[in-house]
Amino acid sequence: MTRGELARHGQVNPETIRYYERSGLLPPAPRSEAGYRLFDPAAVQRIRFIKRAQAVGFSLDEIRTLLDLQFAPEATCGDVRAMVETKIGEIERKIGLLQAMRDELRVLFDDCPGGDHPTDECPILALRRRIKRSIRQSWKHNISTSPSRG
Repeated sequence: MTRGELARHGQVNPETIRYYERSGLLPPAPRSEAGYRLFDPAAVQRIRFIKRAQAVGFSLDEIRTLLDLQFAPEATCGDVRAMVETKIGEIERKIGLLQAMRDELRVLFDDCPGGDHPTDECPILALRRRIKRSIRQSWKHNISTSPSRG
């Protein structure tokens, strides 16, 4: 099948196929007499695997490693499982950070009266002013305590 057919069956853009070829995610395909790359049907499954792995958070480099493990004679399911376990840990850390961000925003939202109150009474913007003032004070402190150069 041609690159365009592979893209259609894999539900990706033909440029994605080119990129996957250049980056080594797809093995080199033989060419027809007319010079077209001809992919075998297994390439469709590979494209679908790549897209699914991306959807669950794997980077293209990580996906390349997963694909390499598939054909490494010494690789085991344990190797693949370890990669998935690492990814789960990364995702759980991100979820924790996102939940903390959400909780902070909820506090700010709940503290803000909204409505027709003037913005100088808005606790959300007051936080911005406090942060700005804190950065300015920290910067002044760092300058006053740094050794003079000369």
